[in-house]
Amino acid sequence: MKISIGCDHSALELKNSIIAYLKAKGHEIIDRGTYTKDSCDYTDYGYLVAKDIKDKVCDRGIVICYTGIGMSIIANKVKGVRCALVMDKDAAKLTREHNDSNCLALSAKYTGDAYAKEIVDTWLETEFSFNERHARRIAKISKYEEEF
Repeated sequence: MKISIGCDHSALELKNSIIAYLKAKGHEIIDRGTYTKDSCDYTDYGYLVAKDIKDKVCDRGIVICYTGIGMSIIANKVKGVRCALVMDKDAAKLTREHNDSNCLALSAKYTGDAYAKEIVDTWLETEFSFNERHARRIAKISKYEEEF
């Protein structure tokens, strides 16, 4: 799978760890930065990942900041992106099954390295359920995006 990933300065170590982990599992990674611990704006890197999703440069995206909140907000501003801030494996599974999320937001503060990798694995391995009610809701989201 081709995955675009980006972070802010507070999440650099977690991003780099996840990249190494995913590469070792055979995934192709697009690293959108940041590349240093110098203070930066999460918005710049979250947008690049979300744009990769919109432009179909990647299959999925992962964004990481201190809480994950800011990254999930910026990613969801891009049409066609369904980003979910996830703090546990159950939510990772459900956001794929129910929401067909194509972007995962993680918190560097609240999610440790090992558990973040478990969340990523769960999220990447779970398929959308194609349940009628979930598909209907996703279609409504897409319709609302067109409206605004």
